Amino acid sequence: MSTQLAEQISKRAAVAARAVATLSEAKKNQVLQRMADAIRAAQDDILKVNEQDMVAGREKGLSDAMLDRLQLNAERVEGMASAIEEIIDLADPVGERKAFETRPNGIQVDKMRIPLGVICMIYEARPNVTADAGALCFKSGNAVILRCGREAIETSKAIAKALHQALRDSDLPEDVITVVPSPDRELMNELLKQDKYIDLVIPRGGEGLIHFVSDNSKIPVIQHYKGVCHLYVDKDADLDKALNILLNGKTQRTGVCNALEGLLVHQDIASTFLPKVAKALAEKNVVIHSDAKSAGYFDNADVIADDAFGEEYLALEIAVRTVADFDQALDHIHQFGSGHTEVIVTENKDAAERFIREVDSAVTMANASSRFSDGGQLGLGAEIGISTSKLHAYGPMGLQALTTEKFVVTGTGQIRE
Repeated sequence: MSTQLAEQISKRAAVAARAVATLSEAKKNQVLQRMADAIRAAQDDILKVNEQDMVAGREKGLSDAMLDRLQLNAERVEGMASAIEEIIDLADPVGERKAFETRPNGIQVDKMRIPLGVICMIYEARPNVTADAGALCFKSGNAVILRCGREAIETSKAIAKALHQALRDSDLPEDVITVVPSPDRELMNELLKQDKYIDLVIPRGGEGLIHFVSDNSKIPVIQHYKGVCHLYVDKDADLDKALNILLNGKTQRTGVCNALEGLLVHQDIASTFLPKVAKALAEKNVVIHSDAKSAGYFDNADVIADDAFGEEYLALEIAVRTVADFDQALDHIHQFGSGHTEVIVTENKDAAERFIREVDSAVTMANASSRFSDGGQLGLGAEIGISTSKLHAYGPMGLQALTTEKFVVTGTGQIRE
């Protein structure tokens, strides 16, 4: 039964993808506005169902980070609608054409952006992904299959119901955005075999989910295992800037992948900076894990071994290390970073440029909070995910990352001799 249902869902999505692939930008924007309006109109229904998912999640013992991702309120529902409207304002990449080369025989070779086709999103307790992914895939001319985890399945269905109303009102097939009706693991396994119809799989969730999808998929997978993001405070840092960036990155919202999980401090400023850090983080009830050199600046620091860094806490916890110099900071990041986001605070332009050049991460920042490592904050609109692998996208993925390029050749009758 699972095999048959997975094939049916995938095949219908592939047919729907053809219907949206050739829509004009104006038409797509009209439909997207209807989607935003439909989500606002359905707010009460969405919140009612979400509360049921929250109750079930608490009974199941979900972590605080998972519950934070699952919970919706009026502000977050409005955020989903507003995110769709931001996508309306973004340029449609589909059909974008650029001259590549004119060959000696006179043929003109161009490249044109086209949709990928069918995207399969697999995610856990993130109901906002339903709206974000649906809108992004639609604007980029793709159909999307949304396989939500058990924790958020009912909320996702309620959001999809609103999106489907907008599609029906626009005379478009509902299969452009499909929420898989069951979180059954066997059904997910069968979807991962549908390489005839599905072009790309994007998992969003815990490291275990992403490993499972990567290990079992016959379809290319965008990978993002975890977000172990560091802040390195250089010896030439403005310490007030550094403290503000640390507090924002660690405490504004802990259960997200662009939150800070590690703090590296140059030894020359440790005695000045770390007491300020200790006071500020204590006021926020942040648990400190540290190397022996840093531990004395904190009350009740958990001293950890040099090979025990690199944890993704997703909570009010952070790992602190004092480093001898810039090179040791880079070595630490290369060993324990996850390729997501790395930040330096420094007034030394040469140090900032070296950090940006040498750190191997999808996003590198100088003197700005890691919390800006987000598709919306970087001007992409709502992101569909973050890739920490390098094929075919790296970092937050917006509209362009949901397209590919084909060659277009124009001649005047040339034949190959």
